[in-house]
Amino acid sequence: MPEPGSVKEQLTELFRKNNIQVPSNRKGLFESFIKEEKVVAAVNTINQTENHLMAEWKIQDRVADIKGQSVRILNASVGKSYEAKLDFEKLGWTDMEQWRLEGLEETGLSFDEKQAQITGNPSSSGDIKLKFLYKLKGQAEEDPFNEKEIPLTINPDPRSLWKNLDSDREDPYWKEDNITVFEPLGDKYLLASSKRGRSHANVGSFREDDFAYKDLQNGWSIVVVSDGAGSAKFSRKGSDIACRSVVDFFEQEDSVKSLLEFDQILRDHNEKTAPDSQGKLKLFVYNTLGKAALNVHKKLEDFASKAGHALKDLSCTLIFTLFKKYETGYVFLSFGVGDCPIAVLDKELSQVTLLNWIDVGEFGGGTRFITMPEIFKNEKFATRFSFRQIQDFSYLMLMSDGVYDPKFVVEANLEDVNKWKEFLDDLKGKNEDGVKVDINPDNNDIVMQFSDWMDFWSTGNHDDRTLAIVF
Repeated sequence: MPEPGSVKEQLTELFRKNNIQVPSNRKGLFESFIKEEKVVAAVNTINQTENHLMAEWKIQDRVADIKGQSVRILNASVGKSYEAKLDFEKLGWTDMEQWRLEGLEETGLSFDEKQAQITGNPSSSGDIKLKFLYKLKGQAEEDPFNEKEIPLTINPDPRSLWKNLDSDREDPYWKEDNITVFEPLGDKYLLASSKRGRSHANVGSFREDDFAYKDLQNGWSIVVVSDGAGSAKFSRKGSDIACRSVVDFFEQEDSVKSLLEFDQILRDHNEKTAPDSQGKLKLFVYNTLGKAALNVHKKLEDFASKAGHALKDLSCTLIFTLFKKYETGYVFLSFGVGDCPIAVLDKELSQVTLLNWIDVGEFGGGTRFITMPEIFKNEKFATRFSFRQIQDFSYLMLMSDGVYDPKFVVEANLEDVNKWKEFLDDLKGKNEDGVKVDINPDNNDIVMQFSDWMDFWSTGNHDDRTLAIVF
């Protein structure tokens, strides 16, 4: 109940608003009037009504503020784990008592009211208008919930936007869009995969990469990888010819004899029993592998001439490695032209040895191809060959830039053994999709696992991919 002084003040103000003046001879009457029970009750009712109106106004004013407030939450993506919290303190919503969120029912997401958090794995894309329902402090239990619209964008899985159209099997240079193999090779095993890039699959064009491998005579084995130039009309055929030509060259009788002679050259080199054994070793590698590389160039040249194509239409890179186990360890003979790396990791995974240098920095970002005659005339041609001896190794890897670019990004990373360890961890499942390969000869699912891993997603990297692993 209002105090007598308060009643007098309120009635005096009320009389003033209504132009009622209390003459001096009625002061006593006025004092009696403000003490009457019904008058005090009426003033109390007026106070309650005013307070109610003010409270109601404040609520509606606050609701209008919240309605006009811009609230954005993180975009989600189909197939990716999502988490977004409504931070009431940052939003200035500390005057809210009850709340819930509607509109997530068909999205694969859910709302935790206690944590004010949206979580889940979105199953469908679109622009969704979520309905945030809430009550402010001071609102009655029977009052309806206030509403605020909050937009949520769920982006589609970018992978779903790519088509996977078959290439033309009637094309004279057609080859399988994807191929993955697991085979014994020497005293090791080979796991290799060549995948058509999404950019090619999207338009139904061909896989331009290729690879080949073979156990040769006298304990030698060979692995070859070639990346067909995207700008070359028939590079898919060029890479095919390049890979097969290398293997064919080393199966020829002259090559078999030459590699047999290498055993004595290596023995002299290791035992230092012959003068200039180092020079003889280098000359052997240069001559033998140089002839193989030149043979590939000529094979491509002959094919282009007979088929009526320009040689540049067959443009492709080429890397290959021959390896053999000796009593002193493994020997690697390698050649490379283009931007595809070859690397060998020692048994302890403590050191990486690059078996070639790649054509990136030297030519300002432009790669070189085995179809280019100037390759064989350049003063650096001799540096494209390498000889290495390693007591034992865990992995020998040859890859096209479709793997190198997304996984190593820059050339300098190829020399960092920690980057190769990260790459191995990636193969073992430490990646965004959790796809793993158990690189174990006893793994019956190794081909399927490796094929799945080769489909990894990397924004902006949709070229053909080829990776050969000897382990």
